[in-house]
Amino acid sequence: MRRVGITLASVFGAGVLAAVVGVVVLVVVAVNSLSGSARTAADAAPTCPAAATRTVSGIAVPAGPVAGFCQDRLVNAAAVIAAAKALGIGPHTQAVGVMTAIGESSLVNLDHGDAAGPDSRGLFQQRDNGAWGTYAQRMDPYTAASMFYAKLVKVPGWKTMTPTQLAHAVQINSDPDHYAKFWPEAKAVVEGLTGETVPDVAPQG
Repeated sequence: MRRVGITLASVFGAGVLAAVVGVVVLVVVAVNSLSGSARTAADAAPTCPAAATRTVSGIAVPAGPVAGFCQDRLVNAAAVIAAAKALGIGPHTQAVGVMTAIGESSLVNLDHGDAAGPDSRGLFQQRDNGAWGTYAQRMDPYTAASMFYAKLVKVPGWKTMTPTQLAHAVQINSDPDHYAKFWPEAKAVVEGLTGETVPDVAPQG
């Protein structure tokens, strides 16, 4: 009987120990998970270098970050927005241009292409095919954006398209949905730099 009692006590003790170990493991996992989430959030919001506000075509560009972008990229976004404003294009389609530039170059004025377009250049990765002007024009953010919008407003039914459909109609990307994931960032950039609300659907009329 005593042996049975000892066995039961041993089993019970082992069960308690296992339960305690399990709780400790869960706590450690939870803490590590929360720490990982905090690191991810910190990584998503970079620390931008201190910089005085710059003005681009009347748009005040802060040091950042705005939607994860610092001033060196935000000045390019401001040029895209300014080009749209000069053509009478409102916040929704300004954001389409910014979204496209994010999708093509992450708002970096690239002086190189890729395997699909080795002659592509600039924010919009415009090709050297005669449709997008000279090298100097493609490398000038404001001019490149102006050419992008000039083609955009000629797309039949452009006001009824989704942002990614419209970007694709101009850029002819291999994936028509490529730009969709950059829409929230583009909206945040335009709203952050202009103070205007960006609707998800283009206003009609």
